[in-house]
Amino acid sequence: MKLLPNGQLGQLYFGKAVRDTESFDHLLEMHHRPMSSWVFEGNKLFSLDHTRQEYPSYGTTDYRQPAVEVIQPNGSRVTDLTYASHTVTPGKPKLEGLPATYCDDSSEAETLTILLRDELLGLEAELCYTLFAQYAAIARSVKFVNRGTLDLHLTHAMSLSLDLPDSDYEFIHFSGAWSRERHMKVRRLEQGVQSVSSARGTSSHNHNPFIMLRRPGSTEDRGEVIGFSLVYSGNFLAQAEVDNWDVTRVLLGINPFGFDWKLAPGESFQAPEAVTVYSCEGMGDMSRTFHSLYRSRLARGQWRDKPRPILINNWEATYFDFTEDKLVKIAETAKNDGVELFVLDDGWFGARSNDFAGLGDWQANTDRLARGITGLAERIDALGMKFGLWFEPEMVNKDSDLYRAHPDWIISTPGRRVSHGRNQYVLDFSRPEVVDNIYAQMSKILSEAKVSYIKWDMNRCISEPFSAALPADRQGELFHRYILGVYSLYERLITAFPHVLFESCASGGGRFDPGLLYYAPQGWASDDSDAVERLKIQYGTSFCYPVSSIGAHVSAVPNHQVNRVTPIQTRANVAHFGTFGYELDLNKLSDEERALVREQIKFMKEYREVIQFGDFYRLRSPFDGNFTSWMVVSPDRKTALVGWYKVLNEVNGPFRRVRLQGLDPELCYHVDGDAGHFGDELMHAGLVVSDSAAGECQPYERKSCDYDSHIFVLKA
Repeated sequence: MKLLPNGQLGQLYFGKAVRDTESFDHLLEMHHRPMSSWVFEGNKLFSLDHTRQEYPSYGTTDYRQPAVEVIQPNGSRVTDLTYASHTVTPGKPKLEGLPATYCDDSSEAETLTILLRDELLGLEAELCYTLFAQYAAIARSVKFVNRGTLDLHLTHAMSLSLDLPDSDYEFIHFSGAWSRERHMKVRRLEQGVQSVSSARGTSSHNHNPFIMLRRPGSTEDRGEVIGFSLVYSGNFLAQAEVDNWDVTRVLLGINPFGFDWKLAPGESFQAPEAVTVYSCEGMGDMSRTFHSLYRSRLARGQWRDKPRPILINNWEATYFDFTEDKLVKIAETAKNDGVELFVLDDGWFGARSNDFAGLGDWQANTDRLARGITGLAERIDALGMKFGLWFEPEMVNKDSDLYRAHPDWIISTPGRRVSHGRNQYVLDFSRPEVVDNIYAQMSKILSEAKVSYIKWDMNRCISEPFSAALPADRQGELFHRYILGVYSLYERLITAFPHVLFESCASGGGRFDPGLLYYAPQGWASDDSDAVERLKIQYGTSFCYPVSSIGAHVSAVPNHQVNRVTPIQTRANVAHFGTFGYELDLNKLSDEERALVREQIKFMKEYREVIQFGDFYRLRSPFDGNFTSWMVVSPDRKTALVGWYKVLNEVNGPFRRVRLQGLDPELCYHVDGDAGHFGDELMHAGLVVSDSAAGECQPYERKSCDYDSHIFVLKA
């Protein structure tokens, strides 16, 4: 960074660490360019229009999209935030009311805080940059304080702005929809604006708050890559703008669309945290930095470093059609096969026999569960299993006692039709009394029953955004205040019940973002549990998120989302690379399938620490063809698991090998118990993955098939 002639902050360099010198001023270039505007009279060199800046605003010679915009009482949107002071402190400060990375010890990081001030408005902006000792990552955030005498309105408050000197990058984002989340999309940067965003009130299935810029030709293990991740669960914008001189400006933060935060005198606004990871060693190295940071310094609590329990969820086994005895029968069989946690999903509360009623009334439906949740939990506990429960705290049905008592508690616009999603409506979590009510209901159950796990669902987006509790000049705050309410409920619950493992869910992966990892160390990656579809979903998810955060289950066939029939072994071989569980009734399986289930559970218990806390490497992309491969390596590099997946079978196909990564070249690895191969051979010559489809299948060979797979176990 550098102070510019007008007192604002300039940006000189971002990238691989270089040797420090007395000055890098030569990296700030100026030249006369016609049709530019100039900051100072008589000076035709200094224009913000072609100057790289640290936190730019619009209107004072920069015509690109800004990081900050403030509407003032006279209607002006022009600001002039200039340098006032800076401090460097050990450790990392918390962000009030927001999720963020953290330090267990102040020696782990240093934080630079730069104070900018607009003297005319009395507006201050605190730019925070945390550099971690163990991670090639920078955590950034911005806090605004109104120290003036006039009301101000923030309409742009981006968490990160980064100006890069050229545009020779590919823009990579992860997009999709319900049941096909986080598919990898790649396009070249061009002059103009390229962006992904959400205005749904959630980070959404459609786009994830994570993007990458990579140099053309970069791969998993070589080339320059920059990852940008927003630690937030609401409306967001991730954008790259290339100007007409090929300078690239990356913006990441709360979506300015519909955002308007009133800053009265003395008030402050804290923007969410953004994390940037740089690597000159490819996308894999960038991902592993995110994995390590988010797994150990974003996720918190007792479950942060613990292997996750193997669970069975009753939803696809029963939907709403269950009794207590039916649930216990499913749990008994699962316990006998080695499952550790039984989860009761939707349908246990209020008048809930379908999706038209009950949401908001978090008391057990005693017509189904005569002894309530406490009685069922005791029966599950007596089996030697833990008990988990599904909630959807943010939603309400009109057919509920809560709605009948408080119809004004839903988000809706006066005089407009109220839209529904899944026959439900969104509670106004910007109102503390609403959050208090839901907390009281949930905490009563958690205090009375032996509940060890909560699946927190959210099955619709926000429409007709308006809060009956906010004045007209604060309606633009609703979306952000809503997410703050969600975070506050999470914080109260995990504080009161630290033993409970929370898993986030939003119709699958509709809110799979770093913000919720701060409260729930794992999330349901997608409602689509088909093994083939999950290859793409879990592969795309892995670019930012650790394996320990990815909820992945074996479900019944034909699959309930795509009607595909895949082998139970392949379903497990995909789901093993996640938190692992089952989404079916084991009583309906054959004896042969039950035997395979017991082997799958035994395998997961033996290797789950390696899978969930080892280093993850992507080897073959499902977006590029018929084959997918990935692997995990233990921290000591003595154990590795390689997943190899084939979608459609081949006829007389070629011999195949896959080059492994992350092994110790000096160690000899026994692959599935064979004579052994040195790590350098496996990484350079490759692991042989040919099967019986590489020619005519012989009687003594295992037959290959569609949707085939294998997990190779390597032990040194």
